[in-house]
Amino acid sequence: MSHDELVRDRRHLHAHPELGFEEHETAAFIAERLRSLGLEVRMGVGQTGVVGVLRGPDASRTVMLRADMDALPIEEENDVEYRSTRPGVMHACGHDGHVAILLGAARALTAAPQAGSVVFAFQPSEEIRPGGALAMLEDGLMHNPSVDAVFGLHLISEAPVGSVRVRSGPWLASSDAFQAEIIGRGGHAASPHQTIDPIRIAASVVTALHSIVSREVAPLDVAVITVGTLHAGTLANVIPPSAALGGSVRTFDQPLREMIAKRIEETVLGISRAMGGDARVDHRFGYPTSVNDAAMSSLVETVAREVVGDSFSSCDLSMASDDMAHFLQRAPGCYFGVGTANEARGLTAGNHQPRFDIDEDALPVGVEMLVGVVKRYFERG
Repeated sequence: MSHDELVRDRRHLHAHPELGFEEHETAAFIAERLRSLGLEVRMGVGQTGVVGVLRGPDASRTVMLRADMDALPIEEENDVEYRSTRPGVMHACGHDGHVAILLGAARALTAAPQAGSVVFAFQPSEEIRPGGALAMLEDGLMHNPSVDAVFGLHLISEAPVGSVRVRSGPWLASSDAFQAEIIGRGGHAASPHQTIDPIRIAASVVTALHSIVSREVAPLDVAVITVGTLHAGTLANVIPPSAALGGSVRTFDQPLREMIAKRIEETVLGISRAMGGDARVDHRFGYPTSVNDAAMSSLVETVAREVVGDSFSSCDLSMASDDMAHFLQRAPGCYFGVGTANEARGLTAGNHQPRFDIDEDALPVGVEMLVGVVKRYFERG
């Protein structure tokens, strides 16, 4: 697939973004491309997911390549010819590039079939928890054919275009969310003694939650607790009856993850009750840690050194999360990064920002990486 074709596909997708589990036009576009290659195509996998299968002569060996395809509820601010045509919806995380790259890899691998089979999985709704990976797995994605290894890439705006980043072991953090309702007793702002002020309680709760990591997590362990929402009241002279707050938890260690969940509930309930109120806490475990298999990471590193030479490097742990983790739990694999930044062209905005864009020279690098990984996997046996 030529550079121009990759760019054309990516720009079409960028101009027509769709939110999670609403990717109907995107899915139809992908399915048409896959059918034109003569692949087996299944639609509606995990609601709006699309799967293409390239059968190889050795039916006992299958590699899966995955790309996510949903956009974000962000109003685009880029002044480009391919800017989003949908108000309030934008590809601000590179998923349009992921899809274009995987379509390019499908074209290249169809033209040069491998010893085994290749599954091309286009996943919906990575941005919305619980996400589309679990939905696709529930629909039997990694069976018929049974997947032996899984690979995927993420375009990363922190790395220069033409670079590849790989990390063996944990790379992306688990991601959990909590909501808490603090229950007090409302009243007049002039008579606070007659109330149980939930805002006062919430202020103490927020401070205490942010101290869990600094005082209860070992200094060499990694964790983040962020309270991202706090809502209470409607008027300045009214003490409300309740307050609501919500937050996010990120870590790499399952026992630590469970300990933090327990301590959040204990902290919210304990402080609320100690200050005369009460609370309800809902803690939801989300995406697990993305853990790359050592052998598969070594394979990707070998290919990266061939594709980008000295522009390959290992990458640090990231507190971002991705439901690619669910696939990596079910088969050995590797999730890696391909750089998109170009400071000279002003392409430096980070993911989830209204000015996010990529240097499209990253697209053929992504294709070459995925195709090379599949070839090397089957060569190694």
